Amino acid sequence: MVTRVKKRMTPISTPTRNNISRRALLAGLGGLAAVLLLPASQARALTASQATGLVDKVVAEINAVINSGQSEAQMIPRFEAMLQRYADVPTIARSCLGPAARGASAAQLSAYTQAFSGYVARKYGKRFREFIGSEITVTGARPHKDRFIVDTVFTLRGQSPFDVEFLVTDNGGAPLFYEMVIEGISMLSTERTEIGAMLDAQRGDIDALTSALRRAG
Repeated sequence: MVTRVKKRMTPISTPTRNNISRRALLAGLGGLAAVLLLPASQARALTASQATGLVDKVVAEINAVINSGQSEAQMIPRFEAMLQRYADVPTIARSCLGPAARGASAAQLSAYTQAFSGYVARKYGKRFREFIGSEITVTGARPHKDRFIVDTVFTLRGQSPFDVEFLVTDNGGAPLFYEMVIEGISMLSTERTEIGAMLDAQRGDIDALTSALRRAG
């Protein structure tokens, strides 16, 4: 894999419900590990090769699952397993929960995190069959502070290709991608909004939110 460094950074905008399109939903194919911003102090020395290597693995698995011919029920657990392998799920879930996480007990956070993982897999897994025959290609990596942005191109049958950026850091010695940006739409912002709205609907009750997540998606 030959890496390339771009000088121009793509701005990240905050989405609204009206501009969350099929492209935003497609980001779920990456397991939605793109929903946290790790503090810079957690990032360690990371190379372009390591960052690209991580996304190469993710993309290979996504392509394999999408085009496996399996049923929706079979694909969803595979994508949840990808989420567990390539993302810090507890940190992701806590980031989406926001300030409410500070008042939750360890047991509540554990139950919520488990429910969140399943919710994410189901939510996007139901759309997987729409992308049969699609292809995702890694095109290069570029530095972003002490991290890397890995560029990919998503090509769907009968539609124009579009760019997806994976932001990768080294968290605790293991490269993880922690954000995805689809044509300027931040998936971190999207999922914080969604979980926040669900928590509001439950009047701030984390246990009720956990139960809602188990039913949702």
